[in-house]
Amino acid sequence: MPLAAQPAKLWGGRFTAEPSADMDRLNQSLPIDRRLWREDITGSQAWAAALGRAGVLSTGEADLLVEGLERVAARLATWPVHEWNDASDEDIHSLVERLLRVEVGAAAGKLHTGRSRNDQVATDTRLWGLGAVDRLDVFIRDVISALVSCAEANVDTVMPSYTHLQRAQPVVAAHWALAHAWAISRDRDRLRDARPRVGVMPLGSGAIAGCPFPVDREALREELGFTTISPNSIDAVGDRDWIAELLFVSASLGVHLSRLAEDVILFSSAEFGFVRLSDQYSTGSSLMPQKRNPDAMELARGKSGRLIGGLMLMLTVLKGLPTGYNKDLQEDKEALFDAVDTLETMLPAVAGTIRTLRFNAPRAAAAIDPSMLATDIAEFLVRGGVPFREAHEMVGRLVRAAEEAGCSLAELPRDSFLAVSPVFESAELTKLFDPAQAVQARASVGGTSPESVRAQINALKLQLTAS
Repeated sequence: MPLAAQPAKLWGGRFTAEPSADMDRLNQSLPIDRRLWREDITGSQAWAAALGRAGVLSTGEADLLVEGLERVAARLATWPVHEWNDASDEDIHSLVERLLRVEVGAAAGKLHTGRSRNDQVATDTRLWGLGAVDRLDVFIRDVISALVSCAEANVDTVMPSYTHLQRAQPVVAAHWALAHAWAISRDRDRLRDARPRVGVMPLGSGAIAGCPFPVDREALREELGFTTISPNSIDAVGDRDWIAELLFVSASLGVHLSRLAEDVILFSSAEFGFVRLSDQYSTGSSLMPQKRNPDAMELARGKSGRLIGGLMLMLTVLKGLPTGYNKDLQEDKEALFDAVDTLETMLPAVAGTIRTLRFNAPRAAAAIDPSMLATDIAEFLVRGGVPFREAHEMVGRLVRAAEEAGCSLAELPRDSFLAVSPVFESAELTKLFDPAQAVQARASVGGTSPESVRAQINALKLQLTAS
């Protein structure tokens, strides 16, 4: 291997001994940050051009560095796995500079003028983060779209709703799907809202005190596609708030996906039987031929733990740091990369599961017990002038009477209803126990009536179309 191609430290002039093998193993971040090679080259090319515009480098030197970095990019784009595994460079910045020396010789040493690895890695990671935000936005949008499609197909499918995992009131299945769509839509809003804070450019902050050369940071910002420029160099090199924010969004999204998964897992069980999952998103048992397992949803539920863990890791790393850059921050990228990788795996599978599941409308309707209409009966009394608290107590007595008689609320004789209130004289009891009528009555904004549900569907479609 020629001398120029050998790994070299970007520091070390004041040291008389090499780091021990143990220290090297702990200190090396290349196995993690090698994913930033494209961003490192993009940022380095912009920096070389900026140094040329500032007169720190000649036009020829700047062009030489930019062209050399282009050749490094072409080389890394086709590097086999063993080359990456064999590389002993400390980090991606060291590797890129080493390969640049192979391409352009000693001129490679001028690239780092006025720049520190502190602002360099912060810039690289933010560039990667901007791309990740945009990719995740597409995946999240697809999950919301799948839930909206599920809702459109089930506006008239009546099913039980649940509080405390006990049957509560009748709703349409569309209302259930939209409940999850709205929750995940909030996560999408949070992700998109975080983008300007991800897009703060730290390049030009140096190690901590700023750059001593007249580099045009605004031109750099525009060239690299950042939103704003960091206003304080000390803050710029130590700021990882944006990573914590993305990890919070990831954890929140993971929790919402886990809750959706839990519902689908329950609803697809034989005990519920409300939905059937497609073969594409189910697996079987290695022992029991009859099994149909909702593994896509179980894995989504399980992976939410990884996302929560990444957030806890990042907050713990940050909580005790003094200002400026500290090597503890090397831990930031693994948590960020893992969260994005996890979501990019989870989200398409969740979207596919929802898009292909089918409701068993008769089974869902059959699960509605007459007692679930107890609130509607109390509301009938309210419309007849009975105060709600009294109506609630009256219907409670009817429910108890049905339990004691071993029958459903709808099977109680009419005399039982008249015994608690004369208002029932005008009642058509059959209609009072009609789930479709109960659903139709919930026509307020955000309610479960078909009209209200269609309004929700249209609102979400408008959001998806507009962004």
